[in-house]
Amino acid sequence: MTLHSLQTRTAAETTLAEQFAAAQAAAPEPDRETSFRLFAAKGLPTRRDEAWHYTDLRSLFANVAPLARAPDPIALAAAKLTLTARTPAGAAVLAIVDGRYIPELSDAPPHGVSVVPLVQAGRARGVNAEGDSVLALNRALAQGGCVVSVEAGARIAQTIEIVHLTSGGVATSVHSQVSIHIGAGGEARFVESFIGARAGDQRDVATLIDLGDGARLAHVVIIEDNAALHLESQVARLGDKAKLAAFGLVIGGALVRRQIFATLTGQYADLALGGLSLINGGRHADTTLVVDHAAPHGQSREFYKHIVADDATGVYQGKVIVQPGAQKTDGGMKSQAILLSPRAVMNNKPELEIFADDVVCGHGATVGALDPEQTFYLQARGLPRAEAEAMLLEAFGADAIARVDDEELAELMREKMRAWLAARAEGAR
Repeated sequence: MTLHSLQTRTAAETTLAEQFAAAQAAAPEPDRETSFRLFAAKGLPTRRDEAWHYTDLRSLFANVAPLARAPDPIALAAAKLTLTARTPAGAAVLAIVDGRYIPELSDAPPHGVSVVPLVQAGRARGVNAEGDSVLALNRALAQGGCVVSVEAGARIAQTIEIVHLTSGGVATSVHSQVSIHIGAGGEARFVESFIGARAGDQRDVATLIDLGDGARLAHVVIIEDNAALHLESQVARLGDKAKLAAFGLVIGGALVRRQIFATLTGQYADLALGGLSLINGGRHADTTLVVDHAAPHGQSREFYKHIVADDATGVYQGKVIVQPGAQKTDGGMKSQAILLSPRAVMNNKPELEIFADDVVCGHGATVGALDPEQTFYLQARGLPRAEAEAMLLEAFGADAIARVDDEELAELMREKMRAWLAARAEGAR
């Protein structure tokens, strides 16, 4: 059933339809057509959609920026300078510029790893398995990306960083897709970094993760630029005894929505999700996840922390589903937030849907302020109030980052957190 007819489309939905029509006219693809029909039937999510209750995208996403064009030689030269000047988070860097994988700006992948541009590999199947309209939109409009495959049994020692760089001088919108496949018994570590976007830029990215039996993947996302809109969807499937440890650090972005759909299809699968969101000004950061235990003996842990300042809004929604027959499931979920302003808002919504009778599952959520006694203790020893608060907040955030077992990467994220806290303390003086 069509929920938003032509007459009731918003300006953003109308522009998206025009962009899709232009893309199809240039290069028709039946799969794109199917995906956009799904998006058009549902439209942009609203408060009436339970999973989007705290992030009314249809109201917040008022205008759509023009689609980013494929980077020209000037843009590629500028991107090369940016990539050369920054400190990489991995030993091998794969560059995605304005939504397109650029081999000439990327390092050669480690032995046992192959990288294929999305336009050559074809879009991954199952992107719309959850019926989510944002995922459907990504599938319909994805301009590029890449498929990264790790051979079965290969254990990749090097961290691989996928850098999503927005290079345009004017506001643009970017749609891209990354697929990560780890063969049976394979092991790898990936970081996805989002840089370069400025106010007005809009980003929509999907990361599709498929873990074979016994595969292990550590996956970290770092969002630190100033995109007006950052929509990020992760879809993960875990086979027998597969293990996924994923973490997200949110520092930038005016409106950020990270949504994770993880399905433990194999027995004894192990999932650990975590993150830290540092939200200030009038920013809005939403982390929403659905963990589906579809096989026995699965284990999942979700642990997220949020520091919300000024007029910012944080959202955490976590749903754990235990399917019939998924006995011996062990699930635990926790969300903790500190509010630094009477105007700051944090929305917590943990959920459990259990259809099996031999499980251990629980959830908890806390929202509070800094302990005034701890702050006073530090001030009494000579620290200014802003520095005392920063020290307490650093300890709070470091507890989340400690779940990342790569110490070098964890320290990089701690440095970024300290920089955010220092900037806040400087502004409070």
